[in-house]
Amino acid sequence: MKKFVLLFTAAILAVSASAQTVEESKTFDNIYVGINGGFATKTTGHAWMKGLDPNFGVRIGRNFTPVLGAAIESNAYFSNKPWNSTGTVVRYLNTSLLGTVNLSNWFGGYLGQPRPFEVSVVAGIGWGHLFGNSIEYDKAGAINNLTSKVALDFAFNLGADKAWQIYIEPAIMYGLNDKSNTPYNLGNDGTKFDINHSFVQLNAGVVYKFKNSNGTHNFKIAQLRDQSEIDGLNSQISDLRNELAKKPKEVIKEVIKEVPAEAVACPMFVTFAQGKADLTKDAKKALDNIANGATVEIIGTASPEGSAKVNKKVSQIRANNVAKYLKSKGVIVKDAVGKGVQGVTSNRLAVIYVK
Repeated sequence: MKKFVLLFTAAILAVSASAQTVEESKTFDNIYVGINGGFATKTTGHAWMKGLDPNFGVRIGRNFTPVLGAAIESNAYFSNKPWNSTGTVVRYLNTSLLGTVNLSNWFGGYLGQPRPFEVSVVAGIGWGHLFGNSIEYDKAGAINNLTSKVALDFAFNLGADKAWQIYIEPAIMYGLNDKSNTPYNLGNDGTKFDINHSFVQLNAGVVYKFKNSNGTHNFKIAQLRDQSEIDGLNSQISDLRNELAKKPKEVIKEVIKEVPAEAVACPMFVTFAQGKADLTKDAKKALDNIANGATVEIIGTASPEGSAKVNKKVSQIRANNVAKYLKSKGVIVKDAVGKGVQGVTSNRLAVIYVK
């Protein structure tokens, strides 16, 4: 017993460790839906191939970690073999609540996406219902019963995104409280796992895994970083911000060489998004500080990306848009020229020189 407890504890720790390697899931992440079908036959008491019972089912589930999941499955059975006929197309319906354990991820670890081939254990309990309206069924207590399912899934994950999965599933289904003296093999005869009150089943299925909030159809490995690495990244971000803050000043130094000295009393600038020439709210707010009646010269610039022809055109449109806005505020625009890229550190600017 002690060895069993230790083994069980080690298993739980292994599952937990696997769960900690992936990003946290949101409520509707890692949900899948699938269909399956195949044949079942009574485990004992007759030749398997003479009593095949076709079935078709639907499964909806969710994976909570790369190892653990849960699903609801419902299968309809169409043949009466080897039992008495119920006189209905669907003889029996079994609905199960299942737990799933991905053995491949448990013992091999999760690699960031599903393996091409995986093996999982599926097990749970369910409720079975026998169709038909005969009073004889009711007298026999043969309408509903408690069931259990134990299966292995041999799954193949398909596609670049591993969103689709096909699987083959051998299983054994138990009628936990079947009566042994009814022609319908259902009823209440005490709850127990009895191979004489079971049938074996071989199904094949296909599953589609819906897209998650992380942009994939599966779990994503979490990028775990220690504090020293975080501090280093923050330092790099701070350095980049400082360099970016210097760039507008460098651009002004490049452009100022081409402007007459009397026009450089009060230079200012506004910035633009890459490839854009529209004035932002912040840009308009800055331009509003130029007094009505002031005289300005405007030079538009562009960043090094793109061809010289495109940069020249974009910089001119930027200068024109600034000029148009200032004119609407009563500012006198002496000149508005697009210069394209100015120097090697040019940002996306319009530099305004106020006389």
